[in-house]
Amino acid sequence: MPKITFLPDGNSIEVPSGTSILEAAKNCHAQVGYACGGVCACSTCHVYVKEGLASLSQQQENEEDILDKAFDVRATSRLGCQSKIGNADIVVEITRESRQAWFDEHPEERAKTG
Repeated sequence: MPKITFLPDGNSIEVPSGTSILEAAKNCHAQVGYACGGVCACSTCHVYVKEGLASLSQQQENEEDILDKAFDVRATSRLGCQSKIGNADIVVEITRESRQAWFDEHPEERAKTG
């Protein structure tokens, strides 16, 4: 099974091929936002793929449209809810906006970081 690692905290998890980056993030408690519930209606699950970009599913037009609304989009930007993992390990960096969205969605965790 491929392994996905989330930066900057280093959380990682092995997942079956076909798992989305967002599903993997939830399963290993990585701080990736998902304000819309993972239905490609916002950009809070925006991540930068540092390694393994070619292993991800192809980007579709609806993902491109939502990424147009995200901050600091790069060539390696993907939405976690739309990116399915192939057979290779990947490393992603959680964007600042995604991490902030996660804390907004989980205020009890924000209080712990005080």
